[in-house]
Amino acid sequence: MKNYIQLKSLNTFSIDVCAKHVVTVHNECALLKFWKKADNKGQPVLILGDGSNILFLENYIGTILLNRIKGIFITENKMTWRIHVGAGEKWHELVTYTINKNIPGLENLAYIPGYVGAAPIQNIGAYGVELSQICEYVDVIDLYNEKKIRFFHAECNFQYRDSIFRNCLKKYAIVSVGLKLNKKWKPVLDYHELIHLNKNRVTPRQVFNFINIIRRKKLPDPMSVGNAGSFFKNPVVDINIARCLFQIYPNMPYYSQKDGKIKLLAGWLIERCHLKGCVFGEAAIYSKQSLVLINRRKIATGTEIAALALFIYNQVADKFNVYLQPEVRLIGNYGEISPKKLFI
Repeated sequence: MKNYIQLKSLNTFSIDVCAKHVVTVHNECALLKFWKKADNKGQPVLILGDGSNILFLENYIGTILLNRIKGIFITENKMTWRIHVGAGEKWHELVTYTINKNIPGLENLAYIPGYVGAAPIQNIGAYGVELSQICEYVDVIDLYNEKKIRFFHAECNFQYRDSIFRNCLKKYAIVSVGLKLNKKWKPVLDYHELIHLNKNRVTPRQVFNFINIIRRKKLPDPMSVGNAGSFFKNPVVDINIARCLFQIYPNMPYYSQKDGKIKLLAGWLIERCHLKGCVFGEAAIYSKQSLVLINRRKIATGTEIAALALFIYNQVADKFNVYLQPEVRLIGNYGEISPKKLFI
C-alpha cells in the first residue's frame, strides 16, 4: 500500500503486511503524545513489543507504537529481591541479566521471546512457573485520563495465559512491571523434562542453561522460520470431561489444577490427530513441536496460518470434544479480533 510501512520485520510470524504509521517510543510522555495524536485523528493504535505473540490477518490502518521504555532497577532486603523493569526490555535478556547477577527465580522462564510489557498480558509461563507467581505489580498509563496507575498482584486477575490487561489494551498501556523474588530459592522441576535434575544439587544457572537447550531444540528460530511459539493454550477441562477421556486414552498426559480442573496438553491432542508436520499452503505445523505453527518460507499470509489453526481446532474438537483456544492474538485492519469470530 502506498506510503504504508512494512511490518514483516516487526512480527515473528514474518507476515508481510503494512501499517499506516509506526513510531518508536522511549518514554511515557512520548507514548502518550503519539497515542493522543493518532486518537485525535480517529485512527486505531496498537502498542507492540516484539510482535512475538500476534498474527496479522491483514494490513493495519492505524498507528503502531513500538514500546521501548527501558530500565532495570533492583532493590533487596534479607528476604527478597525486588526488580522494577521497563516494559521495553526484552524478557529473555532480563532473565539472563538476573542469572548473571546471581538472582535466581526467573530461570524457568528463560528463552521466552518478547518484551517485558507483554508478559503480564498473557501471564507468560513455562516449565511450572508463571509470571503471576513472581509479579508484585504492573504500572500502566490510562490513555484516556493520562493518569499512571499501579495494579498490584491481586488486581491483575491473573489466570492461565490471561489477565485483566488482555481485555483492556485499548485503555491501558503497560509501562513497567515489578517482580518479587524470594532469596530462599527452591528449584521448580515438576515438568517431565526436568525431573531428572537433582533438586538438592542443581543450581539456578544449570536450570537456566538446560531450559535454554530444551527450548532451542523444540522451537524454530524466528529469524529462519516465521512463528510465534505455541499457537494454542493447553486446554483446561472439568474433571468429569477428563475422566471420560482417560477411559478412552489411559496414557493421556495431564496436570491437575488447584481448582480441581485438569490441564491437558494441546500438543499431545494435535499429535493424536496425526497432524504433526501437516502443511497448509505456505503454513505448516512444526515437525518438532505440534503446538507451533510456522510460516515455512516466510511468504505465508496471515489468513493461511489462521486457516491451518482453524483446521487443527476442528480436528481436535471432532476427535476429543475439546476446544482449543489460541494463545496468539489475532490482528485485523482495526486491531484485535476476537478468536470467537474464527474458532466457532
